[in-house]
Amino acid sequence: MTPILVRDHDLATAPDGARPHLEATQKRLGFVPVGMARQAEAPEVLDAFLQLNRLWSRGDLADREREVVIFTVAHHSGCDLCLAFHGAMLRSTGDVTLADELRAETPLSDSRLAALRRFTRAVLASRGDVPDDERTAFLAAGFTARHALEVVLGVATYTLSTYANRFVRAPVDRQLLAG
Repeated sequence: MTPILVRDHDLATAPDGARPHLEATQKRLGFVPVGMARQAEAPEVLDAFLQLNRLWSRGDLADREREVVIFTVAHHSGCDLCLAFHGAMLRSTGDVTLADELRAETPLSDSRLAALRRFTRAVLASRGDVPDDERTAFLAAGFTARHALEVVLGVATYTLSTYANRFVRAPVDRQLLAG
């Protein structure tokens, strides 16, 4: 039996529902990541991820904090593309130390971000049923119940992204190899 393969869509071949997403990404990044080009086969997948990501970005977690959640999910899921992409994103903002620490899974120099990573790992490991001691440590680091639920939303959002990237066997884009 032949395995399920998806094609690398471009702006001309993408289904109508995916084309606007690919066009916006091309404009914003200067290229369409292969993962998106392949996921365009199912426009609803791209749309779901982008809508979830927009909702998540409106929350109280800061950009750097969301990146900690993303890296934690990407490591958990084994998504090399996500690690490269988000490493490049952090580096482009000048946050090289955090990018390097997250990519290598070394201890974080910022104790608040370390608490966030630990909590995110607990959410993943417990499938949401985070033990009380982990909840207490998260709150002690200055986070709130709202932040905790936003971590759950981030885990859901990036589980979709990492699983879809792995399913379509998206390689790391050459534009990301330098970072």
